[in-house]
Amino acid sequence: MDKIQAICVFCSSSDSVDDLFKNTALELGRELGKKGIDLVYGGASVGLMGCVARGVHEEKGKVIGVLPEFFKTKDIEYSEADELIVTRDMRERKAIMDQRSDAFIVLPGGIGTYEEAIEILSMRQLRQTEKPLVFINTQGFYEGLHANFAQMVKLKFAKPGILDMYAMVPDPQSALAYLFSH
Repeated sequence: MDKIQAICVFCSSSDSVDDLFKNTALELGRELGKKGIDLVYGGASVGLMGCVARGVHEEKGKVIGVLPEFFKTKDIEYSEADELIVTRDMRERKAIMDQRSDAFIVLPGGIGTYEEAIEILSMRQLRQTEKPLVFINTQGFYEGLHANFAQMVKLKFAKPGILDMYAMVPDPQSALAYLFSH
């Protein structure tokens, strides 16, 4: 892959999650900042989203938030973002996040995080993108998802190649090492 200059991170906006998940997000942000990689993400100041953005800024990196207009009323935007793009809706948000990034990292999250990651995986399967996709499997969070993909293959709902269209790694350093080797 050509030089990675910006990485899109999909992750939770929940402040209720265990500190271990928050610390992993902060660590990922710091690693991106240290390497001079721009963060493209959902634009929020809360949950893992806020942690990863603050981590990037701790290391003087660039943060590009992409926030749908209806979130502006929730007062959760990361106002310190170097660039905050406000979109009409979630679909435009995802399109801009895709356009502005060279690769994707998925931290633990809820339905929205899954949906974003699965869309990228679908685009990879359909050969609409070659941008790499990596799940950080903090505390085994994504083991069930991986098992579900394996079940899809076993029951012939998906081809075995789907399992090669993403990586599942234990930590931020492994995620970046994977991205820079592909």
